[in-house]
Amino acid sequence: MPTATVTAGARLHVGFQNLSLARRRLYGGIGVGLEEPRVALVADPADEIATKDPLVRKYASHAIELLDLPGVAISLEERLPRHVGLGSGTQLALAVLAGTARAHGLDPRIRERAPRLGRGGRSGVGVATFEAGGFVVDAGHPTTRFTTEPPAEGDWTVPPVVSRHDLPSGWRFVVVVPDAEPGRSGDDEDRSMRAVVERADPAVADEIAGVVTRKLLPAAAEGRLEEFGEAVAEIGRKNGSWYADAQGGVFRPPAGELVEALEGCRVLSGVGQSSWGPVVYGVTDEDHAEEARAAAENALTDRGLDGRVLLSAPATEGANVHTASQP
Repeated sequence: MPTATVTAGARLHVGFQNLSLARRRLYGGIGVGLEEPRVALVADPADEIATKDPLVRKYASHAIELLDLPGVAISLEERLPRHVGLGSGTQLALAVLAGTARAHGLDPRIRERAPRLGRGGRSGVGVATFEAGGFVVDAGHPTTRFTTEPPAEGDWTVPPVVSRHDLPSGWRFVVVVPDAEPGRSGDDEDRSMRAVVERADPAVADEIAGVVTRKLLPAAAEGRLEEFGEAVAEIGRKNGSWYADAQGGVFRPPAGELVEALEGCRVLSGVGQSSWGPVVYGVTDEDHAEEARAAAENALTDRGLDGRVLLSAPATEGANVHTASQP
């Protein structure tokens, strides 16, 4: 049996197209796959689960049950920061599934099996970027099925991708990861989303639809950075109006302070908060990337915040899965 090596980039989640029960489809994620940072692991066939990481063990347990296998040995080489808005849970779960399957010579069938891992429930962006990278818009789910209580785990399909574009290789995303309380996840996220959906103004969804169709999609298709950034920022703020009560403002603290600071940077556009944060991002080009990085570092320092600033090209392909025969 082969050894499987899997690496996958993080993702940014710009927001949803609709959170109102008054519209026919709910959610509809918008996001971007990143080249960096990455999760990386090595998987070998085994007769039981062998790993030092508790979360890897959890996902490996699901994977071997799905694949009807005895076990897998997994070494986690690189990890994504957890619950900060970079999609760490989905990327790790899918990497474990892919590594486990490939180590046993099987097809992981990522999109089909993701719901059994509890992934792709609201947003399909993480699954889609794991599959193929790029800028992604998904179709969401029928409101009649999801309402405020989603179906039971595994009793859904990952929403289909309705638009995907490779963004220009010369673009750079500035990703600011402040040292702050993690974003919401698990039951806490479910409760917060339920409260948001129950109160969401459908007029905001209608406004977002116009931004997506008339600004965002044309800019992504034509590789126009400024227009893309303007649309992303507008969608982020409109999403934030839905979440204002749940997170203490259009952006959660301290992301709001960083967004405000970076909106004044002349070489950055599309400044916003990824998912529940606290990650803040913006987009620039490679010629201005270092100036944008310095502005982000200064924004952290000026506000007395610790953290780090990353630069990443947009991902133009999905996870890298490599297999090699054992000696």
